[in-house]
Amino acid sequence: MKEYVFLTDSRDNKIYKTVVIGTQTWMAENLNYDPETGNSTCYNDQTNNCSTYGRLYDWATANIICPNDWHLPSKDEWEVLTKAVGGVSTEGKKLKEMSSWTVNINSKPGTDDYGFSALPGGFGGLDGNTYGLYNIGYWWSTSEIENDNSSAYSRNMEYREDMAIWYSSNKSFLMSVRCVKD
Repeated sequence: MKEYVFLTDSRDNKIYKTVVIGTQTWMAENLNYDPETGNSTCYNDQTNNCSTYGRLYDWATANIICPNDWHLPSKDEWEVLTKAVGGVSTEGKKLKEMSSWTVNINSKPGTDDYGFSALPGGFGGLDGNTYGLYNIGYWWSTSEIENDNSSAYSRNMEYREDMAIWYSSNKSFLMSVRCVKD
């Protein structure tokens, strides 16, 4: 059984589960803070999607949105998590929440071995629409793509894969945020 510690975000009094994995403490759910400034949304503008899957943020907002004493992880910090759970080839399987992902003949269900509870919150595209709910989860990192001011690294998990993948994502896309403790 996973041992969770609970964090109360003093900005809006929302309570988040957190979990220690290896040497790091991670939020065990996607951030759902609605900032007064910046660019964020609920999937399909439906508040109930934010309650379940957290908000989707552009990269600039993601970099300043974590509660005090927490921050958006860098690519290197994500890699520490990857190593702690046994490597990239099974990271998705071991971190995905077990019941929210698409289930069909192509599915590779998660086992949530570490209590990270990765959710398929989808993403927001440049066209203003949202895509991929139940099928994919994208999470921002602070790390920018070298020689490309418009892109940053995001971590991706899909319903049909056991692995996790790095993507080069346009900073204007809207994606989930997982914060890591300072």
